[in-house]
Amino acid sequence: MSYTTKIKEEIASIENTKSEMIAELAGFIRNNGTISDNKIILTTENKKTVERIKLFIKNLYNTELKIETKDNANFSKKELVVMNINNNVDSILKDLGFLGADGNVLLTPPTYIVGANEEIRAYLRGVFLCCGSINDPKTSRYHMELLISTPDEAVFVQKLLNIFDLNAKILNRDKGYMIYLKEAEKISDYIKILGANNAVMYFENVRIYREQKNKTNRLNNCEQANIDKVVATATVQLEQIRIIEETSSVDLLDDKTKETLEYRKKYPEASLKELSEIISLETSKPITKSGLNHRLRKIKELADRLAKSNEKK
Repeated sequence: MSYTTKIKEEIASIENTKSEMIAELAGFIRNNGTISDNKIILTTENKKTVERIKLFIKNLYNTELKIETKDNANFSKKELVVMNINNNVDSILKDLGFLGADGNVLLTPPTYIVGANEEIRAYLRGVFLCCGSINDPKTSRYHMELLISTPDEAVFVQKLLNIFDLNAKILNRDKGYMIYLKEAEKISDYIKILGANNAVMYFENVRIYREQKNKTNRLNNCEQANIDKVVATATVQLEQIRIIEETSSVDLLDDKTKETLEYRKKYPEASLKELSEIISLETSKPITKSGLNHRLRKIKELADRLAKSNEKK
């Protein structure tokens, strides 16, 4: 079962007040329904959604749905369930804000449909049940989308989402308008708004795990980069020491710098900080990282002079 299906099935178990049922049904029918020959035709693959819509129509309008199944044209293994509303169609469409009092089609629902936050949440549930999807955070990038047919409805739904500061965006697609969220925190908030609390817990657990894993990877990469830098620096310094020793020029260095030369050979993988601590501990003569770096510069300067002198010969 996909993550989207789990969310839809959890939503389908939420109990609604009458006004919330009207709002959710309005969101579902406006974004799913086809009005033809004085009947409303609704489609879905989700059996629990069918039961929910059937219950709402029965409770609100004392009307039964005519239900049939057919093969899914989208190559899905699931059958497509077709729900037909044949009775009280005009009164239902007017009550749900699809038709005005004079029978004209309303491009967006009237204010009373989404008059309170709970009704807005219910409307958004209805929209998600028919045209929403959310990627499983465990297996893919964070992404939520709603595919809306008309521009007026797309802008209306976007405004409802942004009442909750979700920063929803719209893209024009060949088959309509895609409203989407890509920020993990906003998607989590959106699922919470829908009322799918179990899905929120799953999403948050995966998100925290992924963030911690990414943080660990970044730290490991940073640590590896530092190790590579230390090794590269030490390799250069050992080469400088080799030049000095092969030309029997160690005595050209002062005693403290000779001491540093010997410690660098003894601890070739130590960082500058680690080497200064080792020398301080073993000689009982404290030396700072800056002081050690000064001695290593003397080694470099001597090695550079010797190398240039060899080139002239």
